[in-house]
Amino acid sequence: MPATTHLLYLHGFRSSPQSAKAQLLQHHVSEHDPQVLFAAPQLPPSPKQAAALLLQTTHAWDDVPRDRMAVIGSSLGGFYATWLAQQLACKSVLINPSIAPWVTLQRYLGVLSPWDKPNETFDFRPEHLDELEALDVAHQPPAAPQLLIVATGDEVLDWRDTVRRYPQATTLVHEGGDHGLPNFADYLPEIEKFLHWRPRHE
Repeated sequence: MPATTHLLYLHGFRSSPQSAKAQLLQHHVSEHDPQVLFAAPQLPPSPKQAAALLLQTTHAWDDVPRDRMAVIGSSLGGFYATWLAQQLACKSVLINPSIAPWVTLQRYLGVLSPWDKPNETFDFRPEHLDELEALDVAHQPPAAPQLLIVATGDEVLDWRDTVRRYPQATTLVHEGGDHGLPNFADYLPEIEKFLHWRPRHE
């Protein structure tokens, strides 16, 4: 399979492209694989608007072969990545992905602040839950290969449910850890292998 040349990173709920994983991945790509086009958009609170933004962002990649693009998502970003990969028929890397966010995010309805910008607020509304459910593609077989990374110590989502949701994925189970997967850097070699970049430290 050809090497990935276009890569999209999708952050989680109340997070941003300035998150630790997004910044680590961006730095890693710029240092080791500068030929790769990397994008990490700020996703709006509305899932409908987020989906439209992702399609608009990747529209510029229309001439790129599907097997040369990939999307990586963490938590809610993993849910979005699952949906987008299905639309584009491209590879996806899913890090502790949310599998039913219209259920798990119900308790967060109301006015919230981003984790890294406590002075800013956004309104997470009931209709956003319906918009999330409309993006569910669990009933469809994956359109392209998936790499699933889950932590057994995830305090937000049950990793066993996640593994069952992605039966066809190549799955890496991290013993312990937490929802944020602070040792994300340890999995970069596996991600590189999945994206068919040249292996490091040969």
